[in-house]
Amino acid sequence: MQTNRSNIGSLIGGALLIAFGLLVLAGQVFRSLNWDFFWPFIVIGFGALFFVAMFAGGKGSAAFAIPGSIISGVGLILLFQNITGHWESMSYFWALIIMFVGVGIYIMGWYGEDEGQKKSGTSVMKVGLILFVIFGAFFEMIFSSFGNMIFPILLILLGGYLIIVRSGLLGKKKDESQTDDIPPAS
Repeated sequence: MQTNRSNIGSLIGGALLIAFGLLVLAGQVFRSLNWDFFWPFIVIGFGALFFVAMFAGGKGSAAFAIPGSIISGVGLILLFQNITGHWESMSYFWALIIMFVGVGIYIMGWYGEDEGQKKSGTSVMKVGLILFVIFGAFFEMIFSSFGNMIFPILLILLGGYLIIVRSGLLGKKKDESQTDDIPPAS
């Protein structure tokens, strides 16, 4: 009797062969179709195959959600960039890959019924989203014409804030009953 793992391998291999065969056939039938637009769907579909393997393998195969989320997510990023032509956004879209890892961990926890993994996945998603926002704001301010004025102003304000905080001007006020010479009574 064959093991469950070899069945999963056959399932993935067969699905890949069918997917590539359909793509080649579609390329032959629809020669006038602009394939420049559709190629990210190949990446998304490849990522979806990991989810097929996850569901086919049962709860023991929940870890397939992580590569499935990463690969499908990268395909979605490439689709966005392909549609918009905003390829320079990859300078900060990489942070979404961290978020996709968190999505995969969360799905793995959901499918495997592990609350700890769901909580870990949520934490990783938050980190990825925060990095995406920070780097996105930074790079969009640098590369956009509007950001040419805002970015230096934000740097000046941040520098001024750090100087004021470090100098103690915004620090806590001393209790007027205490002086520097006399320690407080114990």
